[in-house]
Amino acid sequence: MPWPEKRRLSGSAKEKKTLGEGLFKKCEGCDDTIETETLAANFEVCPSCAHHHKLAPGRWRDLLLDEGKLEEWDARLTACDPLEFSDGKTYPARLAAAQRNTGANDAIETGLAHLDGRPIAYGAFLFSFMGGSMGSVVGEKIARLFERAADHRLPVVLLQASGGARMQEGILSLMQMAKAVGAQERHRAKGLPFISVLLHPTTGGVAASFAFLGDVNIAEPKALIGFAGARVIETTIRQKLPEGFQRAEFLLDHGLVDRIVARGDMRREFATILAHLGTHTSREVASA
Repeated sequence: MPWPEKRRLSGSAKEKKTLGEGLFKKCEGCDDTIETETLAANFEVCPSCAHHHKLAPGRWRDLLLDEGKLEEWDARLTACDPLEFSDGKTYPARLAAAQRNTGANDAIETGLAHLDGRPIAYGAFLFSFMGGSMGSVVGEKIARLFERAADHRLPVVLLQASGGARMQEGILSLMQMAKAVGAQERHRAKGLPFISVLLHPTTGGVAASFAFLGDVNIAEPKALIGFAGARVIETTIRQKLPEGFQRAEFLLDHGLVDRIVARGDMRREFATILAHLGTHTSREVASA
């Protein structure tokens, strides 16, 4: 008996099959199907269960910054390949692919912005760029962010979402932890505020260095925050970890973060904190 022939889709059938693509998205929190327009209008927060999906850098600017404007600093910095690293694909090739896909030179954007009329030094990790990993460019831009903020008496607001240090740069990526912390400490020595915002996920070398050093540490609901993975910790200590370990709510209960703030409330929360902490900003702020 011959096998039945596979019927080819007609043009109209193909159109029906692809009609819904991109129009709907399944929520990672409750599995509800939501219109992408509805989700985008709500800054990627599910209207049913309030699950916070990842938000693109441009949308963070729209949410937090006055008129969504950022005067970017050090945008032209790009990584080199001193280790000539290859894991089946060369590091320059991976960088080029990430740059094409994201339109950014590396995994963080920094610059001068205004929040509720107040000038701030602003930084935001791009998780879509190699998992928000911290290499030499990310570390340098964070150090310069704090240095410029110290020079011009600006508060720093830094949004973090990172898988940790960038393995393709080896020890050079780990050196960025100390460099960034040193710059942050010099900023703090001038009595200037630092609001650290821990998004999902904030892990590895970022969590182990400056992420928890804010004057106020704010986390998104249910964000994964920690250094090593849960399975690595369980294997090391040979114990079962408690429920919700390394989630924002667990960290709040144990004093590692100060507040959990829903995405839609963040702008108001930051404005209130900065108004209380207060700064005296110089009249001129360096451009990129």
